[in-house]
This record gives sequence, structure tokens and C-alpha cells, in this order.
Amino acid sequence: MRHGKKFNHLGRKTAHRKSMLANMACSLIEHKRINTTEAKAKALRQYVEPLITKSKSDTTHNRRIVFSILKNKLAVTELFKEVAVKVADRPGGYVRIIKLGNRQGDNAEMAMVELVDYNEIYNPNGAKKKKATRRGRKKADAPVAEAVEVTTVEETNTEA
Repeated sequence: MRHGKKFNHLGRKTAHRKSMLANMACSLIEHKRINTTEAKAKALRQYVEPLITKSKSDTTHNRRIVFSILKNKLAVTELFKEVAVKVADRPGGYVRIIKLGNRQGDNAEMAMVELVDYNEIYNPNGAKKKKATRRGRKKADAPVAEAVEVTTVEETNTEA
């Protein structure tokens, strides 16, 4: 039965679970993408998204709250300086979970967790490809290819 079970305990004691999620959150902020099991990925998403929301308003109070949770000064600095700037206009959903299949050794379901705004492939607001046109157009800037003279050597068949 799951009476009163609000989140996945991940088979760990409270201190171990909090330390593990804090370390995973620091790694995610630092590397922008990590691979882990699917259950840990879902727990990490619930853990890190409120921290990213707090980082959107850069106040001393919010920095202290986030630092008390992450306990890594470099991760907090990067979160407030780089990540918060990228997600400033996003109302939520900062983390994407992509399923990778099963792990070879124990058949655990694996997933990749990444920050949404740092992936150029899936990011719709990123650099868009130019639309190819089908009509021909003259390029005034293009250098004119010079004609190269081809000289052919005729073979003489000498029969004696």
C-alpha cells in the first residue's frame, strides 16, 4: 500500500537520498546532461525544478536557500549566473527526461536527464535552419570562375 507516500524513497535512508539527489542536481547543473536510472531521473526532476525556479530571482535569500540544499558553491554560482538567464522566460518544465533503454548488467531502465534550454537539437527557439528556396537567383558577390584551358596531348602512333 502507498498510504501517505508522496515521493519515491529510492530504497535509501533520508540522509543518503538527500545527499544523492543534491550530488545529482549539482552534476546536472554543471554538465547540463546526465545519465541515470529512470526512477532517479523522475525524483531528480521533482528535486531540481523548484531550485531553478528560485534561481530566477537573484536575491541573497534565494541563494542561501539553494546553497543549503545543494551545498556546492560552484553549482549555485553557475545556476544563478548561467542557467537562470537561459530559463528566465520559461514558466516551468526546465528538465527533460529521455528514456534510453535497459542497462546491460541488471536490466535497469536508464534515462538521460537534461536541461531543456541547453539542447540545440530539440530547442525550438534555438538557431533555425535557413529555408531553402527553389528559384534560381543570381549572386552578385560570387567570384566568376575563370576558364581553364585544357591542352590535350595527341599520341602519335609510330609504327616502323
